[in-house]
Amino acid sequence: MNTGISLVSALIFILSGCAVLQQHDPLRITLAGIEPLEGKGMEARFAVQLRVQNHTSTPFDYDGIAVDLDVRGKTFASGVSDKRGTVPRFGETVITVPVSVPATAILHQAFELARGDLTKPKADYRLRGLLGGPGLGRGQRFEAEGELNLPAAGSAETRRIP
Repeated sequence: MNTGISLVSALIFILSGCAVLQQHDPLRITLAGIEPLEGKGMEARFAVQLRVQNHTSTPFDYDGIAVDLDVRGKTFASGVSDKRGTVPRFGETVITVPVSVPATAILHQAFELARGDLTKPKADYRLRGLLGGPGLGRGQRFEAEGELNLPAAGSAETRRIP
């Protein structure tokens, strides 16, 4: 009986130790910019730039990233990248991820703009994703929200966003 209790106690101790080792302050991941890329077929392509800040004393190695971008509450773009790198301790880096926007999403946003107030130069966005990490449990999910600056109505000007 004592052996069983000791074994269970040891197992709980080991598992709690692993949990403590896995805990770290979350990375802060924000949208740094969006630039157009050459589209293909019925889709548009953009380079989404993410600023990744590490607020800990331990470097964070990443291995791959996936992102989804919603605009005005609707799915707009998604993309993945197999880039690897390190976010330095108490440092930051910018990761660029190519995303695709299907023609249906572009049309939906165009109709929303046409129905809405064209004088408002901003649109709400929500960015979600996963910054992959090597090893078990090292990846980190993230989410960010904000506003995108839109070109003025009737303007042929192309802007970098935000």
